[in-house]
Amino acid sequence: MSNTINGNGISRRDLFRFGGIAAAGVVGAGALASCAPQTAGSGSGSANGANSGEAGTSAGHLREGLPSFLEKPEPITDIKETKDFDVVVVGAGAAGVPAALSALEAGASVALLQKESQAISQGNSGSGIDLATSDPADVENLVSQLIADSQHRPNRALVELWAKNSGEAVKWVIEKSAESGAPVIDQGNLQHMPLINKKGYTMNFVTSFFGPKPLNTGDGMRALAETAAKEGVEIFYSTPAEQLVQDDSGKVTGVIAKGDGGYIQFNAAKGVIMATGDYQNDTDMLYYYQPDMTNLEPKQTNKTGDGHKMVVWAGGKIENLAHTKMLHDFDAGPSSMCDMPFLAVKNSTGKRFVSETVEMSLMNCYLRSAEDAGHYCQIFDSTYMEDAAEWPGSLVDPEALKVYMPEEDVEREGVFADQVNTFKADTLEELAEKLEIADTAAFVETVERYNELCAAGADEDFGKPAQYLAPVDTPPYYGIHRHVRMSAICSGVDVNENHECLTPEGEVIEGLYAIGNCSGGFYGGIDYPLTVFGLSLGRCYTEGYVIGRMVAQK
Repeated sequence: MSNTINGNGISRRDLFRFGGIAAAGVVGAGALASCAPQTAGSGSGSANGANSGEAGTSAGHLREGLPSFLEKPEPITDIKETKDFDVVVVGAGAAGVPAALSALEAGASVALLQKESQAISQGNSGSGIDLATSDPADVENLVSQLIADSQHRPNRALVELWAKNSGEAVKWVIEKSAESGAPVIDQGNLQHMPLINKKGYTMNFVTSFFGPKPLNTGDGMRALAETAAKEGVEIFYSTPAEQLVQDDSGKVTGVIAKGDGGYIQFNAAKGVIMATGDYQNDTDMLYYYQPDMTNLEPKQTNKTGDGHKMVVWAGGKIENLAHTKMLHDFDAGPSSMCDMPFLAVKNSTGKRFVSETVEMSLMNCYLRSAEDAGHYCQIFDSTYMEDAAEWPGSLVDPEALKVYMPEEDVEREGVFADQVNTFKADTLEELAEKLEIADTAAFVETVERYNELCAAGADEDFGKPAQYLAPVDTPPYYGIHRHVRMSAICSGVDVNENHECLTPEGEVIEGLYAIGNCSGGFYGGIDYPLTVFGLSLGRCYTEGYVIGRMVAQK
């Protein structure tokens, strides 16, 4: 059967490079857009993603042509220097640094390339399962739960890789980073007891915690990189990778990166591991895959989907829509109170907008407009310690709450001082002003209506269960102004169970691997699930640890 389907030479293979959503008029409707000149891989194309004129599924859904940010650039030929290694890792973050050190420990010569001047990561906690003290059936139940919480779209083999190797991997990260002075402890089950108790699991966790804030996993990965360098990993900072090198068969044999003196070709005898993180700072790419994020801010910087793009240029495929987003605010007030069902109002209107049993990680879905832009407030009064004593979460008493209150003159330990945003006031009007609520009258009216519902014991507006209806009527009043922003975009390129990158047809691209948020198939839901606290970093550590060793032992 011929692969050509029309006179423009669009093949069946090209069509399969897009996967997912069939667009009307896939051949022809976008043809004119392909005429616009674009800069390949720069992230500076049109916001709606101009077409290259080639139909397929490489972009993650069925469309005519590639969006401008995926257009393949001309090959780099001006190579000033060549370096030979067994394994080349691209990206010095929570997946890349462990991958480089793990590969070295397995006997490989390793280059670690980083476009920044240092290792970069975020967050504090990374979790793994201690298999030796956990019930195997419970472990499998948790894997199934994680898959269900991502709308049944993940590749089970990838979630299993985390479940079966994460305890060992996280313990190793703790030990190796501590060798170079990382601020790290093992919190064990501390953050997991709600899950363990709810599910009745016989399960124990190994949980790295880099902190306290303002210290975080970035400090941990810089320490781990120091350990890796001491042991023999050659780290090339401020050396951004730009293209992969392939032989005539399509096998990836190296990476071309830009150094101070020009382009350097890093040859990789055993494989290239892409650990470049997500794409939240390439606005064209973000709005293309995540149009809901148009009015929501990124937390990170310089995460521009470099690995995603290079894998596609080498014949790979970005995972199908929908992509998974992670939006949190654990810093404006206590993280342990972020999911507690206090009265919630929008800053833009002062009005209630949701049943407050919705967890904070999903609030972004209600706050996507330009007016809202991720802002909302939790409201409670001076009796909150008694009112919410039996609610899920963990309360922070008024004295300890002061560290989150900009108006209080206290030593701020364990917080990001520039992000605390909790306030206290004697009147609702004063509280509205401090919380930057746009319509004070509407806010006061909302609280009055809410108190009526509490008195009646029935939420006729949003249906919140009666046990969570606590009136706001006893001053002083408290409010936490939360601003949810993008912590990560958790979707990448298609990989198999060994994290080998795949073509649109599912064929392996020899010599090319992707891990962390550059790889797909681990999540799949609209929003990142908070089922296992610290899953994101734990997954990155584990994939780096396992895949680095595996590639080195080829």
